[in-house]
Amino acid sequence: MAAIRLIARLDIKGPNLIKGIHLEGLRVVGDPAVYARRYYEDGADELIYMDAVASLYQRNSLHSVVSATADGIFIPLTVGGGIRSLADVEALLRAGADKVAINTAAVERPALIEEVSRRFGAQCMVAQIDAKAVGPRQWEVYVNGGRDKTGRDAVAWARQVSEQGAGEILLTSIDREGTRKGFEIDLVHAVAEAVPVPVIASGGMGTPAHLVDAVQRGKADAIAMADMLHYNRATLSGVRAHAQQAGISVRAVPTEPAPMQATGASR
Repeated sequence: MAAIRLIARLDIKGPNLIKGIHLEGLRVVGDPAVYARRYYEDGADELIYMDAVASLYQRNSLHSVVSATADGIFIPLTVGGGIRSLADVEALLRAGADKVAINTAAVERPALIEEVSRRFGAQCMVAQIDAKAVGPRQWEVYVNGGRDKTGRDAVAWARQVSEQGAGEILLTSIDREGTRKGFEIDLVHAVAEAVPVPVIASGGMGTPAHLVDAVQRGKADAIAMADMLHYNRATLSGVRAHAQQAGISVRAVPTEPAPMQATGASR
């Protein structure tokens, strides 16, 4: 198995890093640039920036935040929320993003996935899937920050986005998000078994042991964590050590990270 990626997820509203439960009840945590720097220095493999309210206003307003983060942080940065066109993608790549995560606009117009993949490369196109349980081993895709149901089956949609060119899937369980109860393992496993692209498990990590569960039982390729890091209940270096002790392959962290070439646009 390839090394599991440890990803810090930062949800943003305006200038603030925020955190909620079930994608609701958003609470201000602090300055996203400060937290991003901390996670980078603690060995994060990647960062995810998500504009928490962008889809409601049909725009992504993270360009300045992304630019500030990209300056001096040399790990892949994925940005999502409110991305609706190739022009939106290009603007974020120019600001310093390496990948974009798209949910609402992709559901509304699936051809956008293929357009982004063809123009900027599959490695740039991350399909964001926010899902909620609707029955035993059944999950529905939600859009607009987890507010609106779509009637789409999450596993079937995952297959479709991978076939249309998504290079990976950011899979968030709305039921588990912010609860610290662990990942929705059945959901992660169902999607991971259904698609040939990497699956990032998101939503619910409360202890390092939850990572082990998501990887060994859920077959996740990467783990996104937020609440546990934001509130200092664990560190990325501690999570990495726990994974290694469990026999999970994780990436080695260089003592002095070297600058990397950004995807799609130079920094």
